[in-house]
Amino acid sequence: MSNRRDFIKAGALAGAGLALPPAMRRQGQVQHLTILHTSDIHGQLETHDEFFWEDGRAVFKKRGGFATLRTLISSIRREARGAVLLVDGGDTLHGSAVAALSEGRAIVPLINKLGYDLVLPGNWEVVYGKSAMMRDFRMYSAAKICANMYHVGGDAQQLIFPPWQVFNSGGVRAGFIGYNDPFTGTRQSPDYSRGIRFGRPEESLARYVRVLREEQGCTLVFVLSHLGLTQQLNLANQPYAAGVDYVLGGDTHERTREPLQGRFARVTEPGAFGSFVGRLDLVLENGRIKEESYRLLEVDPERYPEDREMRSMVAAAKAPYRRRLRRVIGRTTTPLLRYYVLETPLDNLITDALHWRFQTDLVVSQGFRFCPPLVPGPGGSADITREYLWSALPIDAEVKRGEVTGTQIRSWLERELENVFATEAAERFGGWFVRYKGMKVTFRIKATMGNRVQEVMIGGRPLEAARIYSMLACEREGDPEDTMCRMKGVAQPRRLHVRLHQVMEDYLVRFSPVAPVIEGRAVALDAPGPLLSQVEGTSYRFR
Repeated sequence: MSNRRDFIKAGALAGAGLALPPAMRRQGQVQHLTILHTSDIHGQLETHDEFFWEDGRAVFKKRGGFATLRTLISSIRREARGAVLLVDGGDTLHGSAVAALSEGRAIVPLINKLGYDLVLPGNWEVVYGKSAMMRDFRMYSAAKICANMYHVGGDAQQLIFPPWQVFNSGGVRAGFIGYNDPFTGTRQSPDYSRGIRFGRPEESLARYVRVLREEQGCTLVFVLSHLGLTQQLNLANQPYAAGVDYVLGGDTHERTREPLQGRFARVTEPGAFGSFVGRLDLVLENGRIKEESYRLLEVDPERYPEDREMRSMVAAAKAPYRRRLRRVIGRTTTPLLRYYVLETPLDNLITDALHWRFQTDLVVSQGFRFCPPLVPGPGGSADITREYLWSALPIDAEVKRGEVTGTQIRSWLERELENVFATEAAERFGGWFVRYKGMKVTFRIKATMGNRVQEVMIGGRPLEAARIYSMLACEREGDPEDTMCRMKGVAQPRRLHVRLHQVMEDYLVRFSPVAPVIEGRAVALDAPGPLLSQVEGTSYRFR
């Protein structure tokens, strides 16, 4: 296996449209394998604004689009020296208007046209319910895997998908084991996962590695996962991952531009929204990895002209909804984005709208990272369409009101911070801190559970433990009536029979152009500047 310096050098040289470095052009018993990896596409079909962090500031570029993605993939398939495997790590069928309105069905033919070899369900694939998820996955032409999603009822050990898949590619026998996020049933509305039980990788990974290595004769073993980068790094450091070559990860939309080295395996994650493709080139000699290179490729429309056939297919997929979705409902003069871990302009806009409508002490919204940015153009503003609203809020949830004490709020904040920054990486949710209006929270990320929150201000006044505060959140299907945004024991819970999209449209009609910015609603005393990742203690930086 090449040493670290050679590995990084090879990664800098290898890329789409480029031949492998001379050191990798060996003769004899040499086999070549290229793996192309996407994840967290979230149904984003068009080229869009994308966020980068360069020289300490936000920079936006046009990236993505299925028609551009197909050109990139086709170019690699043409120039690769050996076999090419295209794999996807989940969260593909949810996150856009077309995905939501078709319950994923309109996206599947486009994925099939790209020619994927292997797909994994992500945490959002369950959003339409178990039956719809299984229907959509049956439509995929690619192989499907997931080793930790079980049927509930009957034989509780019956897997919904095969746990592993083996490919004979270019003389290389490569095995893949799949894992979805075991916290899916907690992170999201419980009803989405009804009928599904999620296991943890430690329950089965070592056993499946033995099957692939010893019984199936695999030269290479990969974990294709949707766990989030912190959990994937943790997995790569555990003894039960011995025998795994790479963890090809997803879920947190992180962009690894070189693999992160764990004790037993290397870890990658290829960004989101179809804006990036992870490319791993391997050269094997006598059954061992001799050379390897990795590069995160940008799906750049200036470099890769749109594929005409895919362009037509995307237009056809959008046609039934086009008239409804192209309606402009507002404008923004500042970029709408969601990449920051603690507070984002887009979520500030959403909670501003809810607070305006209902005037509660506190408005809460779950923290997500899906939805590409929307950036004002040369005219100084950008149109907010219904299609963009669906990307920002792909679940048109009902609004719910309740009453909570200051003690409840503080305890809930500690739990939510633990979900994001738990000392044990395996306990971290692959999500972000909750978003809110009416409250300012100052905290320390590196403190222990129960000691992170330093100060809470509501309505400009310090939080009072015994005081009753009115709270607004979105209904999570399947939660008990007295639970709001994972806060339990809420008094006087009441559904308001108003949906989130209608509130947003009313607010934008009244106040456009809007100009949301980061205001300091969530302040981490021990985090420098905007926080862009949960990952600590490595060389990794989001950019």
